[in-house]
Formats: sequence, structure tokens, C-alpha cells
Amino acid sequence: MKDTTYNTFAYYDPDTCDLGEFTALISQATRSEQVPHAAEIEKNIPIYDMANLRSVLEDDRTRRGIMTEWAQVLRSGAGVVALKGAYADTTVLDEATRIYESIIAEEKQGTGGAGDHFAASGANDRIWNALQKLCEASPEGFLNYFANTSIAAVCEAWLGPNYQMTAQVNLVHPGGAAQQAHRDYHLGFQTADVSASYPAHVHDVSPILTLQGAVAHCDMPLESGPTKLLPFSQAYRPGYAAWRRDDFRALFEERHVQLPLAKGDAVFFSPALFHAAGANTSHDIHRFANLLQVSSAFGRAMETVDRDKMCKLLYPHAVRARKENRLSAAELSAAIAATAEGYSFPTNLDRDPPTNGLAPETQAAFFKRALSENFDAHVFAEQLDQVRKAHLA
Repeated sequence: MKDTTYNTFAYYDPDTCDLGEFTALISQATRSEQVPHAAEIEKNIPIYDMANLRSVLEDDRTRRGIMTEWAQVLRSGAGVVALKGAYADTTVLDEATRIYESIIAEEKQGTGGAGDHFAASGANDRIWNALQKLCEASPEGFLNYFANTSIAAVCEAWLGPNYQMTAQVNLVHPGGAAQQAHRDYHLGFQTADVSASYPAHVHDVSPILTLQGAVAHCDMPLESGPTKLLPFSQAYRPGYAAWRRDDFRALFEERHVQLPLAKGDAVFFSPALFHAAGANTSHDIHRFANLLQVSSAFGRAMETVDRDKMCKLLYPHAVRARKENRLSAAELSAAIAATAEGYSFPTNLDRDPPTNGLAPETQAAFFKRALSENFDAHVFAEQLDQVRKAHLA
């Protein structure tokens, strides 16, 4: 497949997007030699059996090999990877589901239900900032949920270390309508005019700042409406200009694929992939997914998260899990990455000077240091407050 060369400093015009070129791009096929770690390929999507790969991720060399493969798939391959059995123990999901259902009920009682992007208010049940709300409701449950090395590895594969986790629960009831095809955050969440005002090279940057993921909290057969995906569409560079065009959306409806998921499975895809939630045509399946939107350390996350508060809530539980050898170092690291700020900037360098000549200690690094040095929870909280004050202007 040839890569059309665009003027790097041009602006994308929806009227000049080429449907023929897009059609040729999405007509590619995923070959087994391109995804040697995949257990199978279904509808061009490589499926990875984490029951076999989970232990392989513990070795740095093989872990990087798998992450390199995932990054290539997300960038120039199908644009989506499926992790079968991302959660070996689905009781962790059951506990989180119970908490989330309680939060949904409370929020409905308080506000009548939150609005949802791409869907009418009330059509779905949505929990914004589900990350922090789970941590506040059950720090232990949060620890178990995000002590997941499979999720940590795919996030790092696309974004590198020090990524910023956010999450939004989406519960789609029987009869819930499908979304229209779209691309996601950043440029996908701008109006057409605003998106078009950014030069072409920014369109290239936007997809590598975010990773989209969905964890299945229940079995999701096709009739429940799992996400509609268009493999290889993320590689179409003017896609942020094209996805609103009727002919591109019509082609999406003609060529999209859907994967049935089992509870504990997860899918991760480039935000530039043309995708849309499917229609829930079932009679009794309430499709429950935790939508993970993970941001690069170099980008801006969509949601504000009180990571200081989360760190203080989580720390005593992490200390206990470490003392009891209940979670491995890699699992604790995954949970910390989903909780703490992993990047040093922005900060006030007068009060928070670099510790190694380059950058100040990050909140995540401090969390790990406190854990290894067995800080008392009160001392940890006090020093965390000092770090926060040093960061403020």
C-alpha cells in the first residue's frame, strides 16, 4: 500500500479527501507473519491470548518485543488489538461493577443522569471520571483493578512510560442506538472548523497522544452492540477531515467489523481509527464497558483527576499488598501508573528544582520510593502535600 505524500505544512480540506484512496487503504489484510505473538486473527484484528502472554510480559526483552508489535499494529496495521482474558480473575470486575452500579444510581438520584457525547442524554448510563470515583469508593478494589500488567504494557507500547490514565464507564441498555462513525480525542472532539484550522502535521501528532481502550465487564455477543471498528482506517492521514463526510460514513457502515467479547477481555485502538458504538439489539444484555482513555505524558488528558487524593487513598493498601506479597512488583507498578502523575512538568522550578540535573522527582517515582522505603502513611501524605506545594506557581 503506497503512502501518499502530503505537504507536511498543508491544511486538510474535507472536499479534497479521496474516498478511493481510503477504500484501498482499508482493503489491506493482516498477515500472520506481521503479528507473530497473536493467537489468531479475526476480521483482520489480531487477538492476543493473555493467558499465554501474561508471564512473557515479566521479561523485559520479550515484553518489549510484544509492545513493539502492538505499536506497529496500532500505527500502520489494523489499528486495533484485542486482549483475550486481559483479566484472569473476573471477580475483580464484578466488584468494580457493583461499585459502579451504585455510583450510577446515586448520580441519577442527584442529577437525573449525566450527558453523553455522541448519544442523547439518558440513552446510556455514563460515569465521568470513573477512575477517581472507583478509587474513592474502594481503594482496595481500585488497586486490584489496575494492578494489571497487560493493560500497563499496551498503554506503554503506544504512549511510552508515564502515561495518564482516565476512565469513563458506559452502560448501554437493550435498545440502545448505535453511534455514528467518528474519530476520538484530541482532534476528533473538535468541531469541523476548529479541526480544519490545525495544520496537517498536527493531525499526524494527535493520534499518538492518546490510546482508547474498553474493558468488557460482561459478555458482549454481537447482538449487544460491541464497538464497530474499521481496520486500517487510522492510517488515512486526512481522516480527521474526512470522518464527517457522508460517503466516508456510508463506507464505514458497509465495511466495519465487530468482535464479540467475553467478560475480562479488552480492546485497545488508535483514537484515529474510525469507530462507533454498536446498537444493542438484545433483549436482556446491559452492555457494560469501562472505557479507558489513556494520554501521553506529553499531552493533555480530557478529564481532571485529583491524583494527590488518589495516591493518599491507595498508598496504605499498596503497602499492605506489598507486605503480604499479594501483588508482584510489576502489578504494583501498573496500579501506581494508573494513579499517580508520572511526568515532572509543569512545575515551579524555583521551589521544585531538578533532582538529577534534568527533571524533578515525579509523583509516581515518589510513590514507588515511599513504598520501597516503607514510609508511614501519615509521612507519605505530608510529603505528598509538600511536593504539591512545590509544584504550584
